[in-house]
Amino acid sequence: MKIPNKMKYIEIKKFGPAEGLKLSEIDVPNINKNEVLIKVYASGVNRPDILQRLGQYPSPKGASTIPGLEVAGKIIKIGRNIKSFKLGDKVCALTHGGGYAQYCKVYWKHILPLPKGFNYIEAAAIPENFFTVWFNLIDIGNLKKSDTVLIHGGSSGIGTAAIQIAKHLGCKVIVTVGNSKKAKACKELGADYTINYKTKDFFKEIKKSKEFNGVDIILDMIGKKYFEKNISLLRDQGRLILIAFLTGNTSKIDLKNILMNRLIITGSTLRPRSDDEKARIVKQVFKSYWTELGKKTIKPIIFKTFALQDAWKAHKLMESSKHIGKIVLTQKH
Repeated sequence: MKIPNKMKYIEIKKFGPAEGLKLSEIDVPNINKNEVLIKVYASGVNRPDILQRLGQYPSPKGASTIPGLEVAGKIIKIGRNIKSFKLGDKVCALTHGGGYAQYCKVYWKHILPLPKGFNYIEAAAIPENFFTVWFNLIDIGNLKKSDTVLIHGGSSGIGTAAIQIAKHLGCKVIVTVGNSKKAKACKELGADYTINYKTKDFFKEIKKSKEFNGVDIILDMIGKKYFEKNISLLRDQGRLILIAFLTGNTSKIDLKNILMNRLIITGSTLRPRSDDEKARIVKQVFKSYWTELGKKTIKPIIFKTFALQDAWKAHKLMESSKHIGKIVLTQKH
């Protein structure tokens, strides 16, 4: 197929409100010998996209300044060193930016074939969240079958993926949510216990529970507001894993709890990881979950889709926190 010289993309015209996202035109990216060019049909929307729009999450050196960290589409150009994929392959990919566009270049080791039976919208909702959850809960957190895990933001894209991965492993899962509708959705995904943080104190609820009385691992995106309570909830050798800090990035810490209970506090973001490290994550998620995704025993939860030019509406929805699961941008070519 003939590849155009120009493409439509979403430009951050001005840092700030979502209305600053505008449909613009730019050159189609060139690829090197280890990259593919993907004709994008769907792009996942994620919290880092919001932070980038606000000017709080600058693109790493060498990365595209176009927002969008995950896409699904068709390979239309391929680097000469690549033998594992071919023109026309339907794939999803973890990107280094550039997903909010008609075409996106991606390092070949960061792409995977669509899971069996998946469409582009479903596939675009996999990479950022499922790779993040695997890396943090399984790789860093060493999540085991006997563990009890607390997932804050259980109804988010990250949360819904984490519930399913933890339950697939055989863990007990507690989640915090903002309303009864979100609690119901998390229960349907397998969560054992849900806590509405707007009406109950999650710390008190877990501490008084005869079934739990503490947790082994916490996946937290809240940060400052929950930090001290999180530390106090962890059992001996418990792990607190931070993946965001929506309420602030500074907090007091009681070192005594950490020493006495041999706690581990860690965290990560996916985008700054090296190409090789991300390639390892992609390979492991494919090995561990691609068959389950094909069976739909594990799946991304799609809340709503928007056309690419309406990316600002998708951002406003995400910032409202009214969604359950993923928000996806779609394109027709």
